[in-house]
Amino acid sequence: MTTIHDDPDEFAEDQLAGWLALYADRVRGVHGGVVALPTEGADPQVAVVVGGGSGHYPAFCGVVGPGFATGAVVGNIFTSPSTAQVYAVAKAADQGKGVVLSFGNYAGDTMNFGLAAERLNAEGIDTRIVIVTDDIASADEESKRRGIAGDFSVFKAMGAAAASGATLDEVERIGNASNAATRTIGVAFSGCTMPGATEPLFTVPDGHLGLGLGIHGEPGIEDVPLLRATELASLLVSRLLDDRPAGAGTRVAPILNGLGDTKYEELFLLWGRVLPLLRDAGIEVVEPEVGELVTSLDMGGCSLTLQWLDDELEALWRADAYTPAYRKVAAPVSALVPAEAVADAEEAATVVPEATDASRQAAQTVRSAVEAIDALLREHEEELGRIDAVAGDGDHGRGMVKGIGAARKAVDRVGQEAGVAFVLGRAGDAWAEFAGGTSGVLWGAALEAFGRSLGDDRDAYEASDVVAAAQAFADSIVHLGGASRGDKTLLDALLPFVDALRSSVDAGDSLTEAWKAAAQVAVSEAAATADLTPKVGRARPLAEKSLGTPDAGATSMGMILTRVGEVLATRSADKEGTNA
Repeated sequence: MTTIHDDPDEFAEDQLAGWLALYADRVRGVHGGVVALPTEGADPQVAVVVGGGSGHYPAFCGVVGPGFATGAVVGNIFTSPSTAQVYAVAKAADQGKGVVLSFGNYAGDTMNFGLAAERLNAEGIDTRIVIVTDDIASADEESKRRGIAGDFSVFKAMGAAAASGATLDEVERIGNASNAATRTIGVAFSGCTMPGATEPLFTVPDGHLGLGLGIHGEPGIEDVPLLRATELASLLVSRLLDDRPAGAGTRVAPILNGLGDTKYEELFLLWGRVLPLLRDAGIEVVEPEVGELVTSLDMGGCSLTLQWLDDELEALWRADAYTPAYRKVAAPVSALVPAEAVADAEEAATVVPEATDASRQAAQTVRSAVEAIDALLREHEEELGRIDAVAGDGDHGRGMVKGIGAARKAVDRVGQEAGVAFVLGRAGDAWAEFAGGTSGVLWGAALEAFGRSLGDDRDAYEASDVVAAAQAFADSIVHLGGASRGDKTLLDALLPFVDALRSSVDAGDSLTEAWKAAAQVAVSEAAATADLTPKVGRARPLAEKSLGTPDAGATSMGMILTRVGEVLATRSADKEGTNA
């Protein structure tokens, strides 16, 4: 809901006044909108004047500046600006090279911009019109389609062309070519609410999304069941690819656009699903944009735009621009070393320490254990999350899966010549880096400690060496976490495990037998944490609530130790020494 206002009827004027005060160093207000301040010493250029109703920021005034629009006409919320407003802004923006007026295909805009163009032409100001029609859901016939987020792509092409010194004929041609090459489809999760209103302009049924929304509060043309991110990405991409322009090539400039209420993090996640689909379809992605570029007040939803590029449109898409809401400067980015080159350099700089045959064999056991733990934690992710949610934030299962997943990838990248300490060190580094949170730090440091204790230079690894490494693992967590046994943490499973492991090995049991028995102790002690209340960590404020529920960290520790014991049994076949 749009809640910050004095008089809802004055919302559009009041927000623009605040915006002008904020950006007074680069734009000036005129009747009906804004124009860019001139660049000192620059040659006159074709004026690209864009516009429409308010409520779509950064469209339209947010894209006024060098390399983009020369001016923007600002109407009331979701309402076309008047003819007089369009005329005033265009007159102020004109630099003697002519004007292109551009806007989305809506009846009010077409009428008012058209009448303003007639008046400007009558006064000797050569004025052209480029109408944006990118919304594939609104009509089969391209000329009848609405203009939505594709506005940005078309405006950008014309603004860059004008900045390069293109003539009025060229800017108009480029605008029409850009529009013909641009396709958009969007979905709504919730409607938008006008300033002062208490109800949204439309609603989406629970568990559904509106496919083919407009940006003026129009609902989608069809309600479909709510989709997971992967399915939503597939829907958006497939619809656009099915409607690709005739003669389109394989390069596109994508925009994944948020409509006002969808979080950037959600858009980033969705882009991670969209990009592989485009690549699988043989599409080359050119400088994608993900964020809020054409919004609809507080509407929940997003849209995907593809502009199909030729050499001319690609150069204009890549061109520099500097506006209040959008900045693109190629030089600093082009000076950066590509990520692939950085990774290659790091790989080349990594020296794998010499390792004995025994160390490399032990590393193979670690590889098997990491793979087995990865499968285990993915299987129990939801269960661990539910346990953690009783008195915590419910992220333990997700964090553990991210940690072991990163560790597995790191281990897979390490060559077979590496020893056990190096492999465990890489696993620990990755776990700490990608799991996040306290658990990630503790597991990462503990794995490294385990590896350091074993070392890569032994000719054989005895059961006592593994006990010492397990103690180093536990000591690391005690030191970093500041917890003790009885505090309802993973230590309540881990410390009894280490004690039981040492006792069994000292009694002469094989490592496999000792580990299996000690893991059973860990599982039992983890279950017993249900009778404890947490004394440290985020669960402590809800200590009483956690009574009756075991600690998630202790539970996962018991699971992992049990699974490692199964791996040892498989690989060792009750043999110790170099096979440990």
